[in-house]
Amino acid sequence: MGITDGNKKVMDRQVFAMDQVIFREGKPGNAAYVVQEGKVEVFKTLNGDEEVILGTIEAGGLFGELALVDNKPRMASARATERTVLIAINRQTFEKKMAGSDRFIKAILRILLGNYRTVVRRAALAEAKLKEHGIPIDN
Repeated sequence: MGITDGNKKVMDRQVFAMDQVIFREGKPGNAAYVVQEGKVEVFKTLNGDEEVILGTIEAGGLFGELALVDNKPRMASARATERTVLIAINRQTFEKKMAGSDRFIKAILRILLGNYRTVVRRAALAEAKLKEHGIPIDN
């Protein structure tokens, strides 16, 4: 089931079961997602097996957009925490919309997202170190 623009499908509706992985850290990102129903947990894996939860996305929320903007691999993984329905926005649709945007705004957006990736990576590493030393983290 999808959303079309004329005869061309631009967005897909996808259903995920509880604990099903939507995408994995380090993989190419070809879509961003809007949560229509359910919840998604975004997490990083450190030291091969330790998971650090970066956040939870609920109905109406958007995730996975960074990989579309800067064309870099996924910085985190995402999984459904319950039965979840997502609307996927594919790369082609996103790039078509971005092509019509001001170049200055696109450049600023890429810089901001690069900074965001750095901050998230450093925060996840810091949280893992604190946990390693038995220091609790407020969620």
